[in-house]
Amino acid sequence: MSALNLNSLQGLIFSDGWRIPSGGEREVHNPADGSLVGTIGLGDPADIDRGCAVAAGAQPQWGLSPATHRRQVLLAAAGALAEARAEVVSTLIAETGSTRGKAEQEVTKSLDELSSAASLTEHPTGELLPHDTPGTLSMARRIPVGVVGVISPWNAPLLLALRSVAPALALGNAVVLKPDPKAALSGGAVIARIFERAGLPAGVLHVVPGGPETGEALVTDPRVPVISFTGSSAAGRRVGAAAGALIKRAVLELGGNNPVLVLDDADLDAAVNNAAWGSFLHQGQICMATGRHLVHESLAVAYVEKITAKAESLRVGDPADPAVNIGPLITEDQAARVEKIVNEAVSAGARLVSGGVRTGTFFTPTVLADVAPTSPAFTEEIFGPVIAVTPFTDDDHAVALANASEYGLSAAVHTRDFARGLAVAARIRAGMVHVNGQTINDAAHIPMGGLGGSGNGGRHGGHWNLDEFTHWQWVTASPTAPTYPI
Repeated sequence: MSALNLNSLQGLIFSDGWRIPSGGEREVHNPADGSLVGTIGLGDPADIDRGCAVAAGAQPQWGLSPATHRRQVLLAAAGALAEARAEVVSTLIAETGSTRGKAEQEVTKSLDELSSAASLTEHPTGELLPHDTPGTLSMARRIPVGVVGVISPWNAPLLLALRSVAPALALGNAVVLKPDPKAALSGGAVIARIFERAGLPAGVLHVVPGGPETGEALVTDPRVPVISFTGSSAAGRRVGAAAGALIKRAVLELGGNNPVLVLDDADLDAAVNNAAWGSFLHQGQICMATGRHLVHESLAVAYVEKITAKAESLRVGDPADPAVNIGPLITEDQAARVEKIVNEAVSAGARLVSGGVRTGTFFTPTVLADVAPTSPAFTEEIFGPVIAVTPFTDDDHAVALANASEYGLSAAVHTRDFARGLAVAARIRAGMVHVNGQTINDAAHIPMGGLGGSGNGGRHGGHWNLDEFTHWQWVTASPTAPTYPI
């Protein structure tokens, strides 16, 4: 028997126990070969309504439970995930087309999210404040928001769901999670199972996969004051608008079109190594993936030559094979979209140096040179294994190109001059910048989030989670009631 026994959950959702949903079921197929991975239950608005009602009833007792108990549950969930590591890695590979290395990394980072969330229970939760009346206690304290709605994507389904679910639970909230149906096993059933085995009280966590109508029901439910959404910028705008109309807090972590800036004094081999990793990890299907390669004109020819050699050395194929570097895209539609952007870029004047070939869900690692700032390969989030190289003349030009985007998630700068790198980084409009690094960087303790089209300034990670998943409450207590003149 497998550690989590996911096969026993065919067609079910987790909402006050495992049960048959109202929305039917859906088959999940391996994007590499089309084989059947499993069957998931699909929730509909009625399932969301029921889940939110149960969560709202269960949350007060969970929120008042001792911090030590909540910490123990989070750590027990981490233990359950660690025990099931091999099964979860295999599920990620089969369900999302992750290479083995990417799947292993996702589980490792998910374990970090659980342990970091557990530590939130040890953070101070309030401040003593001065008061004009002697003997009166005045304090500001953090209290759980209540029920947190989490809508998570398919590309790193376990990690990006737990990044919200774990801290929200640790801080005393109930959670209703709607994972993307394309990854509802690794991004939903696994999470339900590990918390079930960790002893989380019934009704505190609900996992209801579903489509747009299910997500809309969660966003608009009056018992859910906070929505944490990770996904595309277009969908995030709709979520933000709906939440704003209802005066709800929306934590939006959205798309990116992230630049790497290779200055004229950069270590070219190091820059190519970092930039290729940033573009090709998980076939480029990561919000922090390197989309735009901005290279000083004096290095552009050599850079294209070296990064093309890197791209052509990568092996494309079944991601279950440890020797494979590039697996499939999540669907044929996504692969066709990447193909369309590449073809449009070439029509607009870019030079196809290597790749550009689609076979079903697979797309060869691709290098485009001489990409103009008006090209779709420059302006759009490609979400595929495509490198788009644009030359620049000086630091000012590089910064202008980096900021010529609606997105503002992540960036990288390569230079041998440490101070110069920091100075350029300070001018880039992004939530995260890495000098002599690459754009895909994440950790459980850092303020993860973007600006502009990449997010509304909310931050996941470390003590920043307190700002997203608690409310401030001012409390005063006097030994006797005051006397007023009327």
